[in-house]
Amino acid sequence: MALEKHRNILDYTLQALLRRKFKNIGIILVFTFVIFMLSSILFLSYSLRQEAHLILQDSPEIVVQKMRAGRHELIPINLEKDIRKIPGVSSTEPRYWGYYYDSGAKANYTILGIGTAILKNNRLLNGRMPLPHEKNVAAIGRGIADVRIIKKDIGSTLYLQAADGRWMNFNIIGIFESDSEIITSDLIIISEDDFKILNNMPEGMATDLIVHVSNETEIPTVAKKVKEQFPDSRPILRDEIIRTYDAVFGWRSGLIITLFTGALIAFIILAWDKATGLSAEEKQEIGILKAIGWETSDVLEMKFWEGLVISLTSFISGLILAYVHIFFLGASLFAPALKGWSVIYPDFKLTPFIDFYQIATLTAITIVPYIASTIIPSWKASITDPDTVMRG
Repeated sequence: MALEKHRNILDYTLQALLRRKFKNIGIILVFTFVIFMLSSILFLSYSLRQEAHLILQDSPEIVVQKMRAGRHELIPINLEKDIRKIPGVSSTEPRYWGYYYDSGAKANYTILGIGTAILKNNRLLNGRMPLPHEKNVAAIGRGIADVRIIKKDIGSTLYLQAADGRWMNFNIIGIFESDSEIITSDLIIISEDDFKILNNMPEGMATDLIVHVSNETEIPTVAKKVKEQFPDSRPILRDEIIRTYDAVFGWRSGLIITLFTGALIAFIILAWDKATGLSAEEKQEIGILKAIGWETSDVLEMKFWEGLVISLTSFISGLILAYVHIFFLGASLFAPALKGWSVIYPDFKLTPFIDFYQIATLTAITIVPYIASTIIPSWKASITDPDTVMRG
C-alpha cells in the first residue's frame, strides 16, 4: 500500500510537470547550460592536467639548460663529464629538440633528434623508429599524418625547410601514437645528424642535458650542486614542471569560470526565485491537495520529486553535452583559453579523464540547493490553512 502511494505521488508529480511544461523546459535549459559550462571547464582542465602527468611520469628527473640574458640557449655537451662527477648522478644524455613552423598547414611541430634516449609509452601504428645516425628518415605522430594528408602507410615523403633555406626530404618509416596524444600528435622524430643539419646546429652543442638521479630524495641536492657549479645553467626538476602545469591549468579554468559568471548569476537568481515564494497557481494547487486529504509529508515528497526530476535531468544532460564537447568535439569553446599557444598544434583528442570528486562537488552545489529551494517554500505553504492558501 505504501509503495502504491509513493508511485501515485510520483505519477502526479510527472503530470504536474507536464502541465507547466513550458516553464519547466525553460528552467531545464538554463540549468543544463550552467552544468554544461561548469563541467566542460572541469573536464578539460582535469584532462589536461592528467595528460601532463602522463607525459611527465617517465621524463628525466632533472633537465639542465644553459641561460643567457634570461633566455634558453644551446648547451655544450662537454658539461656532461663534470655533471656525471656529482654524487647521486647515475647518467646524463644530451637532447636535441626544437620547434618547426609549417606555413602550409599553419601548425607548429615538435622535432626530436633521436639518440640513445628513446621515448617511452609510444605505440607504432606502422613501421619503425629511426636509428641515431640514419639519414633522411622520420617517424611522425598521427596528428601530423592527418594534417599533411599523409597516408597511414609508410613510404610517404615529408619535406622540411632547413635553416639555410634548402629543402630536406624525409622518408616516413613509422607512424606512432602514445598514451597521451599531446606529446605525439605534433611530433617528428629524426636522427641526431639530420636534426643538426636541419637546424644548422654547431658540433658539440645540444638543446639541453638530461640528468638521471638514482635516488629521488637526492634530486634537489643534485640540482643545487649543478647550479652552484654552473651558475649560468638552469636545472629544471620534474616535480616543478608538474606543479607548474597544475597551477597554470587551475588558474586558467578559474579565469574562464570568472568570465562566465553571468550564467552562474542567472542560476543563482533562478534558485533564489524558487526559494522566495511560489506562484499563485502553485499555492492554489497545494491548498487543493491539502483540502482533499494530502498530508504535509505528501506535498513535500511531491515537491522533492519535482525538484529532483528537473535538476537531475538538467545535470545529466549537461554532463553528457560537456563530455561530447570535450572528448569528441575537441573542446572547441574553451580549448583556446586553456591550451594557450598550443592551439597551433595539429588537432589531438584528449584522453577521457574524469574526476568523480569534482562531479560530486558539482552535484552538491547545484542539485542540492535547487531541491532545497523547491521544498522550503512548499513546506511553508503546506503548513498553512488550506482555505487561506487557496484565497491567496
